[in-house]
Amino acid sequence: MPQREPFSASSGPPPSTELCITLLDQVDAGIYSRLTRFSKFEGLFFQVASALDNLRILDFSRVLAGPFATMMLADLGATVTKIERPGIGDETRTWGPPYDDSGESTYFQSVNRNKDSLVLDLTDATDLDRVRKLALAADVVVENFRPGVMARLGLGYDDLRADNPALVYCSITGFGSGPGAGLPGYDLLIQALGGLMSITGQPDGDPQKVGVALVDVLTGLFASVGILAALRHRDATGEGQLVEVDLLSSLLAALVNQGSAYTSGGVVPGRMGNEHPSIAPYELLPCAAGELVLAVGNDRQFAALCEALGAPELATDSRFTGNADRVRHRQDLRAALVERLATRSAEDWVSRLAEARVPAGVVNDVAGAFRLAASLGLNPVVRLPREDGTTVALTKNPIGLSATPPNYRSAPPRPS
Repeated sequence: MPQREPFSASSGPPPSTELCITLLDQVDAGIYSRLTRFSKFEGLFFQVASALDNLRILDFSRVLAGPFATMMLADLGATVTKIERPGIGDETRTWGPPYDDSGESTYFQSVNRNKDSLVLDLTDATDLDRVRKLALAADVVVENFRPGVMARLGLGYDDLRADNPALVYCSITGFGSGPGAGLPGYDLLIQALGGLMSITGQPDGDPQKVGVALVDVLTGLFASVGILAALRHRDATGEGQLVEVDLLSSLLAALVNQGSAYTSGGVVPGRMGNEHPSIAPYELLPCAAGELVLAVGNDRQFAALCEALGAPELATDSRFTGNADRVRHRQDLRAALVERLATRSAEDWVSRLAEARVPAGVVNDVAGAFRLAASLGLNPVVRLPREDGTTVALTKNPIGLSATPPNYRSAPPRPS
């Protein structure tokens, strides 16, 4: 298994020796004992140990769900080796536009940092033997081929478990390994078949997909949770296991309240635009200039909203006194709010409502969202160095860990 490069990078070049020594002077003995010294770059770079140090993952997955899961684990310290096909590699290497300044697909880069890449032909006996040896040396194998493909190659869970009973093997499919095994699993298709498009969009409009491949992302998160749970079990027993995650089940689980409306209440939800089926006001509303999102989740917030709008009488109106009342009379409530919001711009209302502790905001584009996160000190972007001296800017891992934080060791691997 390829060894991790002995360095780490976060948002730029490593600190100088003097800075590292200063930092060491400021940490306690417990933290110091977990620090690791790296020296690839000029000077010394000290890094707190990662949660998944020494975990080896062999990643056969492509596109989004699997690569997203393995990137999450790589950010937490796992060594991930990505197996790619000769001449093609991961399909997302060719998905674009957009491309970055180096001409590389931004799609591929979004889910493949902190990984090594190994090009091997699984139809070649020599390469297949090499892959098998890598798999038997790994702690975790991740794959998202059609059910049965890995078994035909002698790389299925049962094949590898015989020689490595501690192996955690994660299989990601579109519709499971049963009757739906032969169905193609693409995010858009699952959004349609899984009901998400039926509840997205305007009531009198066409069903709409979400603006990102949300099902793949959710499936990747479920896969990473399953892998971590299996590893915890292995820590306790020494026993590995098969982790199975499919796109359709992941979406159904993620429907949460909309799913339970059907399973528990017998209600089939429909499209409501920006309205919420169970809360009001919880939607996008026009102002004198721009549009305002209101997310009023309780009666205190509603009373504060009415005060800020100069209409305290709305809070005691029998149609609006409780959330259930507001939901029943949502159209009357909307008309009353729109009338009062029309006196000021959305930006002005955001400031006034923030003072009243009423959840409200404008609709940002993606650039605006990153600027907001930066202004709040969330540091949403990390810059990773490439071997040629350039860097790539990517969205940081959102998980904060006080002792073993995510780290950013390498840019997504260049095509071989």
